[in-house]
Amino acid sequence: MSVPPPALRERARPTDPRSVNLADPSVHAEFDLGELWRRQRAEEPVARHDHVPGQDPFWVVSRHADVMDAYRRPQDFGSASGNVMDTLLHGGDSSSGRMLAVSDGEQHRGVRRVVQRGFSPALLDRLGASIRAATRKLVAGAVERGRCDFMKDVAAHIPIAALCELLGVPDADSDYLMKLANSALGSDAPGQTARDAQLAQSEILVYFAQHARKLRTAPRDDLLSMLTTSELDGSPLRDDVIVFNCYSLVLGGDETTRLGMVGGLLALIEHPEQWDRFKNGHTPVELLVEEVMRWTTPAIHVGRTALRDTELGGQRIAAGDVVTLWNTSANRDERVFADPESFDGARRPNRHVSFGFGPHFCVGAQLGRVELGALFEALRAEVGHAEVTGPPGRFYSNFLSGISSLPVELHR
Repeated sequence: MSVPPPALRERARPTDPRSVNLADPSVHAEFDLGELWRRQRAEEPVARHDHVPGQDPFWVVSRHADVMDAYRRPQDFGSASGNVMDTLLHGGDSSSGRMLAVSDGEQHRGVRRVVQRGFSPALLDRLGASIRAATRKLVAGAVERGRCDFMKDVAAHIPIAALCELLGVPDADSDYLMKLANSALGSDAPGQTARDAQLAQSEILVYFAQHARKLRTAPRDDLLSMLTTSELDGSPLRDDVIVFNCYSLVLGGDETTRLGMVGGLLALIEHPEQWDRFKNGHTPVELLVEEVMRWTTPAIHVGRTALRDTELGGQRIAAGDVVTLWNTSANRDERVFADPESFDGARRPNRHVSFGFGPHFCVGAQLGRVELGALFEALRAEVGHAEVTGPPGRFYSNFLSGISSLPVELHR
């Protein structure tokens, strides 16, 4: 694979944590924060982010051990108020207690048991076969055309198609849902307003409310139908619980997976020796998927609220404080990963936290792995080498990070 010129790989490198507002989406899109995170881990691994005028303070947790500790302690660091910085700093999440990702305790355990039944081995096997066939066709078509935007023409179609099949959504609606999901959590250009994101989020909720009503009267063999006919504590699942969890699956499963796919291809282009090892069968696809998720870390942080006065990483944290766990820093922690700034497709062990950890470990992680594995297998089968033909676009968000567009030329 051809390596892009340095201008496409290097961005500015701020190093002083007090010079950066981590809540600003442009910071994550326009700057390389690697040096900043190294300094944060070394000097103040659990730090108070309180230097931005007019913005509520929050805690920044950067070391792998402390991030894992917080993930393990839902009794101290709760999710019900919200699980991303923006909602936590602006009053909390309106879906609290109804959506799996923003619920705690028995409510979380009960809803998770119901949702997890929809990811049965039989369903994943069926989805896996269709995902691999559709992905091979997409990649072969892109190779035939020669040049493409890998995000728009390949990666964007894979997870949304799988999620639509999982949830029983008609193929004709997949582009509409993909557009809404893209706006709901960020943008591929600066300047999107909070109002834009809220409108997209509302439209996703309305869509699934209407779709669930149809399936209640005529259920099929899909996850959404299963939810409409399931019970929790002896009562049918409420409509709002069903709708919010479909919303969560779409946002969590679409954006993170396709950002991992595009970032993974770029990593293989930038590290041709790793592509050669994978292409020649020396690197198992399962290990490559895990390293791509570590390397790209699409969900760069997760938010929590301190439920009581407690301690984390030697710092006293007060009840009600907002605590942000920075996966992107934990996944490059030199205390855990040997040579963390190197992309190693065969890395083992690989204790990344890109799918979270503990009770809130991503319920769709296995589906995401199937989708990523299908893409890399298709690339290995169809592509001899690839090269970047233009500047990659960046995704503007303080929650998701990655490449929003990647012009490439794929050679058979």
